[in-house]
Amino acid sequence: MASATFTGVIPPVMTPLHEDGSVDLNSLRRLVDHLIDGGVDGLFALGSSGETVFLTREQRKLALSTIIEHTAGRVPVTAGVIETTTARVLELVADALEVGAEGLVATAPFYTRTHDVEIEAHFRDIHAAAPELPLFAYNIPVSVHSNLNPAMLLRLAQDGILSGTKDSSGNDGAIRSLIEARDDAGLKDSFTILTGSETTVDFAYLAGADGVVPGLGNVNPAAYAALAALCKAGKWDEAAALQKQINHLFHIVFVGDSSRMSGSSAGLGGFKTALKHLNIIDSSLLAAPHQPLDDEEIARVNAIVDEFYYTA
Repeated sequence: MASATFTGVIPPVMTPLHEDGSVDLNSLRRLVDHLIDGGVDGLFALGSSGETVFLTREQRKLALSTIIEHTAGRVPVTAGVIETTTARVLELVADALEVGAEGLVATAPFYTRTHDVEIEAHFRDIHAAAPELPLFAYNIPVSVHSNLNPAMLLRLAQDGILSGTKDSSGNDGAIRSLIEARDDAGLKDSFTILTGSETTVDFAYLAGADGVVPGLGNVNPAAYAALAALCKAGKWDEAAALQKQINHLFHIVFVGDSSRMSGSSAGLGGFKTALKHLNIIDSSLLAAPHQPLDDEEIARVNAIVDEFYYTA
């Protein structure tokens, strides 16, 4: 499958949970419909917004299989295979293959410190386990504590190991440099570059990115689909105006009180609270040990959604 299959708007699908912590499959199916009806181009299951590292292997497989089954070929589904070591990742690759994922997304190994040589070997081993699937490198240094080396990424692309990258470094200059280096290397048609930044999508498209993987896209997929269309049409003033509206909606991730919760709890809690407010999922519960938003914070999130939610 060509990496071009995974371009455009590809939200990292959240994992709704019941109050007992089990995966809420009915809410998950409604979320999938919400995303596809909103005009997305693909789905990324089991990413950071999907709380993948907080879920058991069995929960991950159940969520992934449900997403794939309910999507029913309407858009392609790629699966996060994100774990601390190569051996653990290869177990997740086997699960992804079994349930019919159409692509794989992996970070560098984490918890222990790693060297570029080890990271490169990690990606080569993943590709060898599923050479028929496009493999995307997920650059998220805030969580993995290593920034993927652009030269290594392009070398792996030239060798047919990587089909693309999702860049969540938060460094717009770095992603632009990577795009330029990719194009200079003649890899524009074989190495997809996706931004993970919800708030600078217009910048990324202007620089030559191929799409976006927006956590906020769970809440308002139609906004990102419209933004991508404006960018591809070169309507930059309209795109900037819509990006500004999206950025105001993004303020839901800052409502949670940082004195008692992490950025993950605040951000994902904001997303799930918004989805519950929109009647898409039944519960805003996050996987332990995330902390919940309180009633006042929930009301603030709901007010932001009511004011800035985009409808076509």
